[in-house]
Amino acid sequence: MQPLTTLRPDENASTPLYLQLARNLEQAIHAGQWSAEQALPSERTLSEALDISRVTARKALEVLLEQGLIRRVQGSGTFITPRLEQPLSRLSSFSEMLRMKGFTPSSHWLDRRIGAPSAEELVRLALSPNDQVARLKRLRKADDIVMAVECSTLPARLLGDPQAVGDSLYQHLDQLGKPVVRALQHIRAINADAELAAQVGIEPGTAMLLMTRIGYLDDNTPIEVTDTYCRNDYYDFVAELRR
Repeated sequence: MQPLTTLRPDENASTPLYLQLARNLEQAIHAGQWSAEQALPSERTLSEALDISRVTARKALEVLLEQGLIRRVQGSGTFITPRLEQPLSRLSSFSEMLRMKGFTPSSHWLDRRIGAPSAEELVRLALSPNDQVARLKRLRKADDIVMAVECSTLPARLLGDPQAVGDSLYQHLDQLGKPVVRALQHIRAINADAELAAQVGIEPGTAMLLMTRIGYLDDNTPIEVTDTYCRNDYYDFVAELRR
């Protein structure tokens, strides 16, 4: 871990000290100096280590709080918020993405059953009216922190037993010889209703990201429709653009 003195703002720079400190802290967080849920140094510690006022330290932390990089726990301190940067150009499962970022993925199942498809699912999955679908609904967790609610629908004839799905749906499909090789994904902002807010631990009406994915087999057969309701304070979606 880098010593705190490397975060000291430059008194001769034109940028306000608190903004310099906020930027230095942000860079250190992204560089992994502190891990998710680890306590950040207190205002007093930063003030003494960097020879700055506590007001400067407090204003810098408030900037990070507004950015969602940290969270305050009354009586306990300030902690690093776990965040996921999901590249939009790469097709990967939730579990795979978390492991790549150093988190431990897990799921809490809310529903796994076979049922009749909706009219929208009939179209999206190219089903006949007599077909059935497997429905999977679960809380997706990173290091036991609820990050999202995921609702997946798949043709029952392709999935088989929904109870057999473990933490990774894509890994299970790979084992069945039906890997998802491409997907179309749409992302939009929503406000959490009371049920969704309770499931992820936020206030009703809080902004969330709804990510809808349609996954395809190598013969272009649609195999999944997944709606993932992501906590806005934990997710970043990143796209690299070239010209």
